Amino acid sequence: MRRRTALRLGAAGLAAPALAAHLPGTALAAPGAPGVPARPARRLDIRGVDISSLAKSEDLGGVYREANGRPGDPVEILRRGGSNWARLKVWVDPADGYNTEEHVLRIARRTHAAGMRLLVDFHYSDTWADPGKQFKPAAWTNLDFPGLRDAVRAHTTDVLGALVDQGTPAAMVQIGNELNGGMLWPDGSHENWPRLAELLTAGAEAARASTPGIRIALHLADGGDNGLYRWWFDNAVRYGVPFDVIALSFYGYWHGTLAELSHNMNDVSARYDRDVVVVETAYPFRLGSDDDHEDIIDLPSELVDGYPATPEGQVAWMRDICAAVAAVPNRRGLGVFYWEPTWIAVPGNGWDPDDPSSGNAWENQAWFDYSGRALPVVRR
Repeated sequence: MRRRTALRLGAAGLAAPALAAHLPGTALAAPGAPGVPARPARRLDIRGVDISSLAKSEDLGGVYREANGRPGDPVEILRRGGSNWARLKVWVDPADGYNTEEHVLRIARRTHAAGMRLLVDFHYSDTWADPGKQFKPAAWTNLDFPGLRDAVRAHTTDVLGALVDQGTPAAMVQIGNELNGGMLWPDGSHENWPRLAELLTAGAEAARASTPGIRIALHLADGGDNGLYRWWFDNAVRYGVPFDVIALSFYGYWHGTLAELSHNMNDVSARYDRDVVVVETAYPFRLGSDDDHEDIIDLPSELVDGYPATPEGQVAWMRDICAAVAAVPNRRGLGVFYWEPTWIAVPGNGWDPDDPSSGNAWENQAWFDYSGRALPVVRR
């Protein structure tokens, strides 16, 4: 997930497009881009949820309820509502001890038992990795480049191998998170594509060796910015990075219009002969925080035109983004993951993993209301 940060992208390998094409809110327009269907053309193969915050939420007392108010297992509530994939991020050594291999294994056991498939999202960091920050894990900071490449390989192998060993193998893996500017700065910056490609290739090769048949996804933010995607993936192909899926983040209040998302997905799926999947999106069901922490989207002026901050507006957003993905030609649109539907306002489970007193900036975009009841979007 990317926050409101700007990243300056320079030329590397293939020339980068104009700077404006990479800044939040300035996705390239697509003249004549097709409109978005009012309903999905088909049922998506992936109807996913990123529930990375769930383990910590439950440990700190979070309670989830069915729509009728009865307490229930949130994984089962989501599964019965139609979710069939889970996405889990993994950090290396985070300050709060969550989103580690241990917690990925723990939640994976539950999602596997519920019949859900698994996407593992490697950040290769101790904290958030996104276009504005791709910080090395503390334990890797003094490694030379060969050592860093080996650490990527070993970490990827350890986590995915442990999932195989417990009988809950991942079906897809992200080698990095929101890689607009590269990873493991400064070594893997977008300004040094040969080294970035080596790091990505090390992760991809480790994933395939540890989990035969796993699909490799490379993930960028700013899903409406076709110029960014062409520039980035042209470089990935040029430098021989192995990948099967193009993964996109698309938040309508930051990343352009749904028509621009459609144009980008249609173009890159054909240009690179790859499937596409939206691995992050979200929308508020209300304004007004459930704790003392300011929510990321908390003003009427920040909403997407035509989508009110209501349960109905949240459902409409999911309906329309799913329609855009389902309409990608040749069934190349695999599906959509909703980002953090279980991140309710539980004291201690805040936005900043380094600060246990920080509040939640996301609870008004969860799929459970402020009393913990499942919202209509669960059964989208």
